[in-house]
Amino acid sequence: QVHLAESGGDSVSAGKSLRLSCTHSEIADKRNCMAWYRQAPGKEREEVAIMYTGNDNTYYDESVKGRFTASRDSAKSTLYLQMNNLTSEDTAMYKCAAVLGTWCTSGLCCRWAIYSIWGQGTQVTVSS
Repeated sequence: QVHLAESGGDSVSAGKSLRLSCTHSEIADKRNCMAWYRQAPGKEREEVAIMYTGNDNTYYDESVKGRFTASRDSAKSTLYLQMNNLTSEDTAMYKCAAVLGTWCTSGLCCRWAIYSIWGQGTQVTVSS
């Protein structure tokens, strides 16, 4: 069974950067959807970055486009989320999720996947 573990969350001032990591156990299939979601207190969960790992094509929510970048290192079995120019609106619990063996071929398609594997999350707090 695949396990996901996030790390890298912290409390920072607005304008600073953070890099989140999502380390996963070995995944044999190369055709997966991997995603970063976030949820702030009192708000619904929202998608942040959605990646199809077959070609690393990534969909970004408009609220983070140009500031956040998802990437992965298959040798380290890790998905990253580089977050720059953070604002208080980015304060949330960030979680990574995965769907294995997808028929999708793009991050946009992966938005509609049903994510069954989730990490515990890492907290990001941005003070203005």
